Amino acid sequence: MSRTRTVEMIFAGPPTHWVGNGFEVSNYFPSGKNLLERFTPFILLDYNAPREFPPSETPKGVGQHPHRGFETVTFAFEGAVEHHDNKGNHGIIYPGDVQWMTAASGIMHKEYHEKEFSKNGGIFHMIQLWVNLPKKHKMDDPGYQAITKEQMGKVALPDGKGTVTVVAGAYDGVKGPAKSFTPMNIYIIDLQKGGTITLNEPGNFNMGMLILGGEAKVNGEACKTKDFILLKNEEGEVVIHAESDDVKIFVLSGEPIDEPIAAGGPFVMNTREELMQANEDFNNGKFGTHDF
Repeated sequence: MSRTRTVEMIFAGPPTHWVGNGFEVSNYFPSGKNLLERFTPFILLDYNAPREFPPSETPKGVGQHPHRGFETVTFAFEGAVEHHDNKGNHGIIYPGDVQWMTAASGIMHKEYHEKEFSKNGGIFHMIQLWVNLPKKHKMDDPGYQAITKEQMGKVALPDGKGTVTVVAGAYDGVKGPAKSFTPMNIYIIDLQKGGTITLNEPGNFNMGMLILGGEAKVNGEACKTKDFILLKNEEGEVVIHAESDDVKIFVLSGEPIDEPIAAGGPFVMNTREELMQANEDFNNGKFGTHDF
């Protein structure tokens, strides 16, 4: 009989707050639960649950701001987000797309509702994930990956009961398009009632999942929309069974980065001294132009 991986914790996100005027998010970690050391390489998860925005001639969002030492990854489920940064990158992500920005040594960017979406209004549903970089890559040149839904890896589950969308890493031999600095698997699982999927992630990987829709059981534990499920670091299967139709689950699994973390505002480094240096560099204009 196969061993199942233990569910360590199930929790809901804290009350929402606004990032700029365009993103109403619940910060599952590190504010909701302090998983900064526990859940590397994933160090922040902001969830913008489905929310209707009225039409607006002025796109809502968050203005230019700096980052250093990690990557910001935005997942679009409904609505559309536009991105600009001061390295010349510009993109729009639509439902099913992902935007993967490597801040590394330093970048300025801004994110806001895409103009047509803003003008028409509608349901907005997004995740922003921060992925830490190992020390040896924190001062690399910045980078940008615009990943469309057509590029994603796709695995159909038996009997038409669901699909797995592979963003990073691989599932069942199907690879995702995202390039990462450390080993990780990021999946989006869609299941219909009665559908079951079994995941076998490495036991040393930090693993968790957010229920974006519907009700499911994870290794027999009942879970509902907006629940985050943290798994213990041990070998074993994770069996997900859909208890309702239209179950959608966001799965994170990654090899831990076993290094100190010093986080402060938009910077994530290894020491307090490096944080101070990041602030000094930003204040001295070393992140580049603010005019973009």
